[in-house]
Amino acid sequence: MKLDRQGIRFNIWLYYFLFAIAIVGMLGFLQFLLIRPYYRNTKQETVKEVANKIEDYVIFKNDNNKDVARAFQVTVDNNVCVAIYNDSGHRVYDADSLGSGCVFHMPVSLTEDINFQDAEDLKKQIDANSGEYELNLTNTLTNQEMIVYGKKVESNLGNYYLYVNSPLEPIDSIVSFFSHQYFFYTIIVMVIASLVSIFISNRLTKPIVKMKVEANKLGKADYSAKFEGGSFTETKDLATTLNEATDKLSKIDELRKDLIANVSHDIKTPLTSIKAYAEMIRDISGDKPEKRNQHISVIINEADYLDHLVVDMSELSKMQSGNYQLNCFNFDLVEEIHNIILLDGAMIEESKVHVETELPESLFVYADKVKIKQVIYNFLSNAIKHTPAGKKIVVRAWRMEDEETVRVEVEDEGEGIPENELPYIWDRYQKSSRSFSRSMTSTGLGLAIVKAILDAHHSKYGVVSKLNEGSLFYFELKQPELEEPNE
Repeated sequence: MKLDRQGIRFNIWLYYFLFAIAIVGMLGFLQFLLIRPYYRNTKQETVKEVANKIEDYVIFKNDNNKDVARAFQVTVDNNVCVAIYNDSGHRVYDADSLGSGCVFHMPVSLTEDINFQDAEDLKKQIDANSGEYELNLTNTLTNQEMIVYGKKVESNLGNYYLYVNSPLEPIDSIVSFFSHQYFFYTIIVMVIASLVSIFISNRLTKPIVKMKVEANKLGKADYSAKFEGGSFTETKDLATTLNEATDKLSKIDELRKDLIANVSHDIKTPLTSIKAYAEMIRDISGDKPEKRNQHISVIINEADYLDHLVVDMSELSKMQSGNYQLNCFNFDLVEEIHNIILLDGAMIEESKVHVETELPESLFVYADKVKIKQVIYNFLSNAIKHTPAGKKIVVRAWRMEDEETVRVEVEDEGEGIPENELPYIWDRYQKSSRSFSRSMTSTGLGLAIVKAILDAHHSKYGVVSKLNEGSLFYFELKQPELEEPNE
C-alpha cells in the first residue's frame, strides 16, 4: 500500500513518534545534565547520615562487636572511609572502603594544604568551625572530587572527633550503565509509541475509510448508503449528519422526479389543447366564425394558464432562493382585508357563500404590504373554492395578548383536508399531489408561494382542518416596535 504522507494514519504515527522522541530526549538531557549535581547533593547528605550512624554505633553503643560490625557495614555500603580520634589525638576507630583514595590513610596530593593524617591539624579545623567541618577538595592521585566531613562528638567518656571521607563524583560504571539503559529504554519507548499510534490511527481512520466508500456510493446517487461512525464521538456525529443528509438528498431526489413529472403534466396538457384547437381551426373551423372564436378562446385560456404557471413558478423560485428583499412599511391590515373581500366579490357572489369579518377598526402592522395581501388573498380564494354554497367563511384579525403579535385567520365550513395530507399542502409537488386534476383558474402553487412569503417574514403559520367540517388557515406576524403609521 502506498504511503500517504498527508493521511491521518501517517500523521498520527509521526506526531506520536516525534512526541515520544521529544519526551525521551528531554528526560535524557535532564538526566545527563543533572546526574552529577544530583549525585553530589545526595552524597553530601549521605555523608552526614553516615557520620551520625557511625557516631551512634561506635561512640554511644560501643559495648559489643555487633555494633562495630554494623558501623563497618555502613562504611562499605556508602563507599566511604571513617576515622575517629579522641582528645589526645589517638585514633580509636577507622574503617576504609576507598583504599588508596582515603585521605586519612594514604599520603596523597591534595588541592588543599591540610594534612589529613595529622589528628591535631584535623582537630583545629573542627574547633575553628564551631564543632563541624566540611570541605570539598580534589584528590590528585585518583583525580576525583571528594568531600571531607568532620564533627566534634561530646560523650560521658570524653570528646571525640569523627571524620568521614567520600568521593563526590559518581563512578564511571554508574554513568556507563545508565547510558546503556537509557538507549535500551529509548528503543522500547519508540516501539510502544509506534504501536499505540498505529492502533489509535486505525481506530480513527477505519470508520472514515468506510464513510468514504459510502460517500462514493452517495456521489453516484445510490441513496442506500449508510454511514457508521465507529467509537469516537466526532465520527459518530459525522456519520449521523451524513445519514441525515442522505435521507434529505433521497427525499430531494424523489421531489425532483415528482417536480419534473408534475411540471411536465402542467405544461403538456395545455400545450396539447393549444395544438389540438389550432389544428381544428386550420382544418375545420377556419371558415366558421362561431366555432373559430370558440376554439381561439380555448387557446387563449390555455396560454393564460401557461403564463400564470410560469409567473407563479418564477415568483416561488425567487421567494425560496433566500435573496428576495421584502419591502416592509406600516399599513392598516384591516383596510387591506376589506379591499381583498371587495376584490373577490364576484367570486363570492358566484359561489353563493357568506363571508363575515371579525376585525377591529384598524390594525397597523409592519410588513411587505403586497406579499401579505397575496397571502390573505390565497387563503380567502381557497376557502371560497372549497366551501359549498350557503356555507360561511369568517375572516378575523386581532392583536394578541403580548401586544407584539398580530394573528390573521380565515375559517371556512368547506370540505376540509384529509389528515394525512395536511403536512403536504404547502408544497405543490409533494406526494399528496401526485394525482391531481388541473384547474383552469389556478396553477396550484398558491400555498407554496404563501409558505415562502411567510417564511421570509419569519411568521408562524398553519392550518387546522377536519374532513367534511372545514378548515382554518392562519398566520402570525411578530412585530417590532412600530413607528407612527404612514399617512
